[in-house]
Amino acid sequence: MKKSIAALGYGLALAAFAGCGGGGAGAGASPAPAPAPAPAPAPVPATHEVSILKASGSIEQRLACNRVLAQAACQMRIYQVMVEAFVDGDPTANFNAGYGTSKHKGDLAGITASLDYIKSTGANTLWLTPIFLSAPVAGQDLGADRLDATGYFPSDYFKIDPKFGTLAQARTLVQEAHKRGLAVLFDGVFGHHKANIAASPGGLKPFGGHDPVDYTHPDTLAFYREVASYWIDQLQIDGWRLDQAYQVPPAALASLRDTVQQASSRNSYLNADGVAVRPAGYMVAEVWKGESEIAATYGSTLAPALGSAFDFPLRYKLVQTLATEESGLSGQPASTLNAGFATHAVYPDHAMPNLMLGNHDLVRFGDLVQRAGLGNPDDEQYWLRHKAAFTFMAAFSGPITLYYGDEIGQEVPNFAAKVSVNCVEAGLCEDHVSRDDGVVDGVAGPALSARARELKGYVASLMRVRSVNGALAGGARTHVYSDTNVYIDRKDSGSNRVLLVLNVKNKAATITLDSAVVSGAAALNDLMTDGKVEVDANGKFLITVAPLSGRLLRF
Repeated sequence: MKKSIAALGYGLALAAFAGCGGGGAGAGASPAPAPAPAPAPAPVPATHEVSILKASGSIEQRLACNRVLAQAACQMRIYQVMVEAFVDGDPTANFNAGYGTSKHKGDLAGITASLDYIKSTGANTLWLTPIFLSAPVAGQDLGADRLDATGYFPSDYFKIDPKFGTLAQARTLVQEAHKRGLAVLFDGVFGHHKANIAASPGGLKPFGGHDPVDYTHPDTLAFYREVASYWIDQLQIDGWRLDQAYQVPPAALASLRDTVQQASSRNSYLNADGVAVRPAGYMVAEVWKGESEIAATYGSTLAPALGSAFDFPLRYKLVQTLATEESGLSGQPASTLNAGFATHAVYPDHAMPNLMLGNHDLVRFGDLVQRAGLGNPDDEQYWLRHKAAFTFMAAFSGPITLYYGDEIGQEVPNFAAKVSVNCVEAGLCEDHVSRDDGVVDGVAGPALSARARELKGYVASLMRVRSVNGALAGGARTHVYSDTNVYIDRKDSGSNRVLLVLNVKNKAATITLDSAVVSGAAALNDLMTDGKVEVDANGKFLITVAPLSGRLLRF
């Protein structure tokens, strides 16, 4: 079927013709003629064909990363590591308990040993899950031991847990990351803590109960402001990811943001080029809820709280389109992605959504592909769906986050369907199944398969293209077209202009695009292959897109 978006209301006219027969058979009448054979069904086109004369959407340049003068944080390409599950680099630092299928021996030394690999993915920022001391309490059971391993229920925010390593190892990690051009984010649990919470160096403790924290008392905010600035002053970290940020009132988040900016302004370190730079001072909120609750974390345009939050609503649209959502919704049309962007309308002007494909609380994308029956690791489409998802992310205006292992198509063997019996003991619960051992080429885990290595190379190429084309990470977005199969966006940042064309289905697509859609450009150049798009006799671009693939076309 051929579809068209036409200028000036022009549409396709369809005409249908039908034959008629008649005549009853009476005495002496000629026999009725044999019915005409039914017409053969029209052949199904081998490709999904689309003709586009103009964009269907208007330009979007309101949010922080949609503007020409986008913030530097829009360019963050974050690589998330679950510390206790990632890589064992120090045999003396182990939890030996935890959620998920890993051996739970990950530590700071293992991350330091993996920095070259992390850099090779195209990431420029490293986010560590919490590494602060979680001291056992009397009578603590195995469930609490597992929780301690996550780091998300700390006892002392000013000490490194020895089961992760030492302060010296933390300093080395940050310094070595900075030498490689990697910023470092720590994970801040500023809304709850363990009952045996230790006082800060300034003698403060958060007031009231431990879950959630009581922010009506000034000591609570003062305590967490001390935490936020302490590690910037001590190690020159580049900011914080805030766990369950909805537990912290917007006014307190605004105060924490100011504290981080002030601490960042008085510190500096040498970057990969040997130039002194200030810590980034980036803060990103985790609000695993809908867009209205996320908007509350941002505050308002007149009273801003935080500047960035993870884009859970759009992430769910992405996996619904190319795999399945954890709840089971799958096979959605490409137009679902545009609906995901509509959620941004409730965010204030300073908002900087951060898009991810997965994290330590979600099921790995590879397992979601398998759960939907859309391919296993020995199927080509398993890898194509990963590539398509990362291509979409590469054209997202704002910071993006890669979860360790997704860049190599990592999945949990023998896990796809939901596990409902003894999932904790098996390490296969929905909210922790992705906490498996890290696979780092040349450092830890088995050697990468050819397909895994090829996917990693593709991701690295996408990140390189994103880093040198400002329109991708910090450009205005115009939605050009979407239907069941195809999704097209235009990205603009000054003279840098890129077209994202994504095919989310198993049928190849052919798109006829009027040059007016790309401002009368004479050529479209593929940023991944350096090839040029064909032009037909009428001067229209003929864009071909293979099944389950995307193209980034500069004009």
